[in-house]
Amino acid sequence: MFKVNFDLNLDFFKSKSPPLIGVDISSSSVKMVELSLVDKETNTYRLEQYAIEPLPAGAMLDGAIVNLDAVSDCISRGWSRMATRLKNVALALPASDVITKKIIVPAGLREADLAFQVENEAGQYIPFALDEVDIDFQVLGPVPNNSEEINVLIAASRKDKVEDRVAAAMAAGLKTIVMDVEPYAAQSAFELIASKMVSHGEDQIIALVDIGSSAMNVNVFHGNDSVYMRDQSFGGNQLTQEIRKQFNLSLEESEAAKRTGELPENYRTDILQPFCETLAVEVMRAIQFFYTSTQYAEVNQIFLAGGCVVIPGLDKIIASRTQVSTLVVNPFSSMEFSTRITPRQLSLDAPSLLIACGLAMRSFDPS
Repeated sequence: MFKVNFDLNLDFFKSKSPPLIGVDISSSSVKMVELSLVDKETNTYRLEQYAIEPLPAGAMLDGAIVNLDAVSDCISRGWSRMATRLKNVALALPASDVITKKIIVPAGLREADLAFQVENEAGQYIPFALDEVDIDFQVLGPVPNNSEEINVLIAASRKDKVEDRVAAAMAAGLKTIVMDVEPYAAQSAFELIASKMVSHGEDQIIALVDIGSSAMNVNVFHGNDSVYMRDQSFGGNQLTQEIRKQFNLSLEESEAAKRTGELPENYRTDILQPFCETLAVEVMRAIQFFYTSTQYAEVNQIFLAGGCVVIPGLDKIIASRTQVSTLVVNPFSSMEFSTRITPRQLSLDAPSLLIACGLAMRSFDPS
């Protein structure tokens, strides 16, 4: 369990939490989502409200908070715009800031003995002094064909990475209850979509490609199990930089123009189309890395997430390049909406809210 200088108990794998807001701090914006559980039997949720607040340039660098005041101000603005009473939040760290390792231990250990063994094992894999890191673990279940042993997932991160995010939320008047890992949060939200698929996605190889501003995360699932994960340094910032260079705009102006599409006629042919083709190549490369790194030889479906994926026709370009059926993710597709939600705007924002949605769902995990 995470214990930091703010006297909070944080937990990568905390299973039961009070109602909270999912807060995704990315390199270009803060995304916030509040959900409620409508029907536990049918696992039906309602999207109560959400907010997306752009961060000023330079506030984040490689997933780390550089300007704490700017990030906390952004969180505060988002919280005010949501007009919610909730002040408990779930945050997440980038996968690059977290060391994860699966280990096998004897079944039936008492919690204290299990924690002791996890700490001993962690010392072998973590390249830092243990007093510099926060460690958590989760029992995944018995080892296949061996009831006397269990699989345990260890997660560890440097304390300063955790504390920076907690401090940003605290400065905005919010209390951090859960610290997750971004790909795990995305997976939680994605499972909502997979559960609605034919055969619930079982026996399917599905690649979830989350395209952020500075990086692309690829997470491949076989059924409900993640079997491959990879980050590639390519994202929406490349498009912003091309707009900036071509039209002699500031970084802020370029980002705004990218969102509105209010650019000269040659934008689509000279900049947007080449960017989409390059992005499709990057996705194809990621799939090829998956094939060469695992025993799997096919992907049945690609799902796209992130702000870039609402570019018209991008899914078709990627499908053509990879020869794999490609769809854009909407984690709210099976949810009810409060009266404050504008469905048309949500359809544009939904792909970028996958991580925030998964974090908000931490309120409803079974205990």
